[in-house]
Amino acid sequence: MSIPKLQDILQAQKRIRPYLARTPLHSYPAINELVGTTLFIKHENYQPVGAFKVRGGINLISQLSQEERERGVIAASTGNHGQSVAYAAQLFGVKARIVVPEAANPGKVAAMQGMGAEVIFHGARYDEARQYCEALAHERGYRYIHSGNEPLLIAGVATGILEMLEDEPRLEVIIVPIGGGSGAAAACIAAKAINPAIRVIGVQSDASQAAYQSWQQHRLVEAPNHTFAEGLATATAFDLPQAILWDRLDDFLLVRDEEIMQAMVWMIERAHTLAEGAGAASLAAAYRLRDELHDKRVGLVCSGGNTSLEHLRQALAFV
Repeated sequence: MSIPKLQDILQAQKRIRPYLARTPLHSYPAINELVGTTLFIKHENYQPVGAFKVRGGINLISQLSQEERERGVIAASTGNHGQSVAYAAQLFGVKARIVVPEAANPGKVAAMQGMGAEVIFHGARYDEARQYCEALAHERGYRYIHSGNEPLLIAGVATGILEMLEDEPRLEVIIVPIGGGSGAAAACIAAKAINPAIRVIGVQSDASQAAYQSWQQHRLVEAPNHTFAEGLATATAFDLPQAILWDRLDDFLLVRDEEIMQAMVWMIERAHTLAEGAGAASLAAAYRLRDELHDKRVGLVCSGGNTSLEHLRQALAFV
């Protein structure tokens, strides 16, 4: 697996452009007042599938060989990666199968099925679904699309960071949520290629620390996986994203699920936008780091808006 370069991201941008509109980058006075600095929110929750990963799905599936397209694709997901694969597969006439945990977000499941994907339920958590997915891919010959270890996915996702820096070239810090790490790895590659002085900070829930612990220890580790925010929920770190993060990520922060819920409510109340747990995590991190970020121009990646009604009720009840 090769690490994508800026040239790969620029090529991905050309491939994606016919299928996806540019997402907005907005600054909100009420959010700026909360954190005490100038923040710019990249609204990947405005994507047609409600999350950033669709960029990578289109970039990858558009490059499949004819033989891979005929075999069809399979992926494991808590929802957003699966929606990305389903959306791109439908665009290019490829059969998609998505393995999800048995208690997967029902809205995300319905969206995948609506895009023509076969949804297969297996296991209580994402990692059990992933292991079953890998077994099916090996047994039946499907093209397996890993949620992190795919250079074309990372290059596609990085196009969102290019857009951020085109719209606001003076960004000094970018904060990005981390589950498997493809989004943060993409942010590191794109931001550092354009301006090495930009600090890239990752954020994960302290209830699911696999990526954080792997980054800290510079080796792949497993950790308990209990966060409500499915976009941050992995028990195992992934090789390619971690290799990039070890080399280029400036800092990594853990926040509590309660802080993420508070940030979800702030996004509704102060930015008039719906963010899922992972999508609000960057704001939770910015609030925690507000003294350090004072007087800096900060970009926040709102990675997705596909929250369930249950999670939204929990967040509103918490505050």
